[in-house]
Amino acid sequence: MNLSTPASTLDQPAHPLVLSSRVLKEPVYNLAGTKIGHVSDLSIEKTSGRVIYAIMSFGGFLGIGEKFHPVPWSVLQYDIERDGFVVPLDEAVLKDAPSYSAEELRSLGGEDYREALLGYYSRYGMGPYW
Repeated sequence: MNLSTPASTLDQPAHPLVLSSRVLKEPVYNLAGTKIGHVSDLSIEKTSGRVIYAIMSFGGFLGIGEKFHPVPWSVLQYDIERDGFVVPLDEAVLKDAPSYSAEELRSLGGEDYREALLGYYSRYGMGPYW
């Protein structure tokens, strides 16, 4: 397993760019190798253009009851052998993390959203993106 490969090398060309279409629906694994979800969307800061959060999807059945967890983009590491991302969080940790329905997620992005996520992920040594 190669956890040192940054997410930006997902497409393997000799340049530092990755298309969002190559990231969406990619599986996400915990450090033990268990598939815990997939990347559903990306949260991009308007002013800088930086990807801030990978919106990960967990649970649900056929889209019913599905919850979305914004996870700091910086914690996702691409694993070539698994053909997916690895995060240093297990499913139990993510179940307690801030999560949103699809409708709630569309209305988020303000200061309260940012502070709620920072408050949770800072407990795991993940600082703010700003």
